[in-house]
Order: sequence, then C-alpha cells, then structure tokens
Amino acid sequence: MIGHRLQLREPATLLLPNGLPIEHPVRAWRQTATLWPFIDLVASADFLVSDRGRRPIASFDELRAEVDAMGDMRGGILRKALVRARGGVRSPRETRLRLLLVDAGLPEPEINWTLRDHRGSGVAELDLAYPRWRVAPEYDGRVHADDARQFAKDADRWDLIRSLGWDHVRILNHHMRGRGDLAVAKVRDALTRAGWRPGHAQRVPLSFA
Repeated sequence: MIGHRLQLREPATLLLPNGLPIEHPVRAWRQTATLWPFIDLVASADFLVSDRGRRPIASFDELRAEVDAMGDMRGGILRKALVRARGGVRSPRETRLRLLLVDAGLPEPEINWTLRDHRGSGVAELDLAYPRWRVAPEYDGRVHADDARQFAKDADRWDLIRSLGWDHVRILNHHMRGRGDLAVAKVRDALTRAGWRPGHAQRVPLSFA
C-alpha cells in the first residue's frame, strides 16, 4: 500500500471497524471526478445523501462546500452532478434509469413514491413514479431470481400496483444496455398511453379503481 498526499490541508479520515483509515467520503467523492464518468458521480452523490434506514453519509451542503473549497473539475462536472442528484435513491441502476428518462425528454419521475389505496393506506413504495399518469417504471435486477418466496411476493406486489390503476413498467438489465433505448421506449409508450405528450403536461386524474 502506497500513500499519496492529494491536498495541502488537514486530513479528514474515517476508521473502518477493522481500524483501517480511509478518506472521508465527501473528499473521496470530489477526487473521483478525475476518473469517473458523469453518471457515476451522480449515482455516488445520490448514495451519499440518501437515507437507507440510517443517517445519510453526507448532505448536499457538505458536497457543495467541498467543491467550493477545493474547486470543480473537468468543466464543472461536479456541480453539474449535484444538480442532477436526488435524495432517497436506492440503487445506482435506479439513478441511471432516471437520468436516461429525463435526458430522453420524458418528465422527471418522483423517487420512492408511496402508492396509497382509497383509504389512504400505503400499499407499495414505487422506485420511480409518475403520479399524474399513473405510470411506475422500476428497474428489476432480479437479485431474488432464485428465491421463490421473494419472487411470489414481488409478483403479488406488481398485481396490487396494477389493480390500483397504475401501469407498472418493469425494466430489466437488457433494456438498459447500450444507450438504454429499450428502457426509454417502454416508459415513453406507457406515458403516451396514459395521455402524456412531449411539452404538454396533461394531468390525468388519480383513480384508485
């Protein structure tokens, strides 16, 4: 292991449970901008600011302050990444899907939106959601493909989402390959069926029927 001094200021290291010191995540995020592509910088910012059942690792203010203190890189890529970052994201593939949809000219979806029944009870948390059009795109990594119980639970959840009048759009890994054209087409088709048109934010009344 060879150490490198990257900046002339006091170190801000954290200790892992095994006692190994590591760079503070906020500083490490800025340093990765020398190598990582834009989408990975957005995904990592999403990860740092999101609450996954515990306190977020960092805040947007802390990430912005680090860029202000040490400078941006590669044409302002870090500030651009912060503009596109969102809290509450659960996975890098979810980040990529969201960016693909928005960059293709589709509306920006809500993140981890709670779907409720006619009584107001929460019945499902949707990774990405278009409440106006009742369209729910979700990336399905099939991490539980070999778990029959988990698959059955997921299938029941999909049926419940559809029973409440939503178009549940499952995005699989092969839909995301290359430029993600297949994923974008599936979501665009669902939005179009629901009444969405480019440049026309027609509101479709919510219905629980």
